[in-house]
Amino acid sequence: MAEFIMKNLVREGGKEKDFLIESAATSTEEIGNDMYPPAKAKLRSEGIPFERRAARQIRPADYDRYDLLIGMDRENIYYMNRCWNNDPQGKVHKLLEYTGSDREVSDPWYSGDFDSAYEDISRGCSSLFSLLLKDGL
Repeated sequence: MAEFIMKNLVREGGKEKDFLIESAATSTEEIGNDMYPPAKAKLRSEGIPFERRAARQIRPADYDRYDLLIGMDRENIYYMNRCWNNDPQGKVHKLLEYTGSDREVSDPWYSGDFDSAYEDISRGCSSLFSLLLKDGL
C-alpha cells in the first residue's frame, strides 16, 4: 500500500519527475505475487490508484539506486540492514519516524486491520513527502 499511497501524493503534488518510488519485500514469502486483495480493496475505497505488480525481494544493488529506503517495522529494518551492510550512508528509516513516532506500522497481514495500516502509512507518507518538499524537492 505504501508504494501507491506515496505515488499518489507525489502525483497530486506535481512532482512525479522528481521521484522513483518502488516497493520490495524483506522476505521471500510473497515473491512474484500481486498485492494482497484486501490491500487493493482498501486502496480502491480510498480512491488511491494502483496497478498489478509482482513482489520482489530487496537486493544489494537497491542501496545505490535509492536515496531513502523505508521500512514499516523493526523486522524490516533488521533485514534491510543485513542486506545493506548496516546502512553506511544512513538511508534506512522506519516510516513512522517521519511523524515523530517510534511506533511500527500496524501490520494487516497478521491483524486483518487494513484501516489502521492505511492510516499509519498515509500519515507516514504525508509527513515524509512534506519534509522532502521543505528540503527543496
